[in-house]
Order: sequence, then C-alpha cells, then structure tokens
Amino acid sequence: MAERLVIVSDMWGVKKGLWITSYLGYLQQYFDITFYDCQQLAHLDVVIHTEKNIHQAFENGGIETAATHLLKRETEPAHYLGFSTGGTVAWKANLMGLPMKSLYTVSSTRIRIETKSPECPTTTLFGDNDIYRPKSVWYDEAGVKGELIKGFGHNMYTDEKVIQKVCLDLLQSVTQITKTIQKEKAV
Repeated sequence: MAERLVIVSDMWGVKKGLWITSYLGYLQQYFDITFYDCQQLAHLDVVIHTEKNIHQAFENGGIETAATHLLKRETEPAHYLGFSTGGTVAWKANLMGLPMKSLYTVSSTRIRIETKSPECPTTTLFGDNDIYRPKSVWYDEAGVKGELIKGFGHNMYTDEKVIQKVCLDLLQSVTQITKTIQKEKAV
C-alpha cells in the first residue's frame, strides 16, 4: 500500500500552478496523493488577484483559516509537502494538532516567524537568494533541518532541477521514515 502524501500549493493555488504537474508526474507512482489549493483552503475572497493582495489576504487571517480547514479535512497521519504559503499552512496545522509523518517545505518564508516546530521530521528548503528565508540561527532554535540551494530565489520550486531534487529527497526520506517505523513495530 502506497504512503499518503498531502501536497499544499503556494498562494496562487491552481491559478499559476502548471509546475505542480511535474511534481505529480514524478510522485504519483510512489504515493497516494491528495492535493490542496491554498486559496481554496483559506476561502480567499480577493477581488483583484495581484500578488500583493493575495499575500495580504493570507497574512490577514488566510493562513490560519487554511490551516484550520486542512486540520478538519485530514485526520490520519500522512507525509506533507508544502510550497511557499502552503508549507506555512501545513506547519501551522501541525502545531494545531494535525498528525504528520513528515513535513517538507519549499520556500515557506513565513515559517521564519514561528518559534515552535512541527512534531514530526521536518525539512525546509530555500534558495540562497530568497531574501525572506530564515536566518541561520532560526534553524537551531526551531530544531529544524534546513538546506539552501545556491543561485535560486523564492520561486525556485517551479524550476525542473529543484523539482527533481525535492522529489528525490522526499522519496528517500519517506523510505527511511517507513523503515524506521517498521523496525520500531517489530520490537
């Protein structure tokens, strides 16, 4: 039986999300995938869809609303992959009690203000040119594994090289987590 993977989009959701098909193409053969559009989770009602307006809507309660709705929809532990705002939504949902086997976030800049980390193996990935990424001291304080990719900015998750890296990382970490759980159950 395939492991479940819950994917939470960036703030644009499916509106500018053609890149998500690459992730789905790689990962659907290994996982039972559930995809959430971040805007739909947040019940955003933005009249003019500019980056500034959407970002502001998420900052002004949209992230918490989306996390609450994710928590209501998902009750069983699964692996999570979140992009930008979607990673922050998943992070907050875990802190609210959402059971997770693992969390992998990509360019989730709003997590830099979090002081608590999820109760599961957590990996964060940022481009070294993302000016909103957490400072290096935050990783130690939050107890989170982080990685910087040279030469990339905030939207790096749409680049094919990063897509391949994230998919490979996710497959390797989930395989390792699954083996560890099976060993613990055998004891």
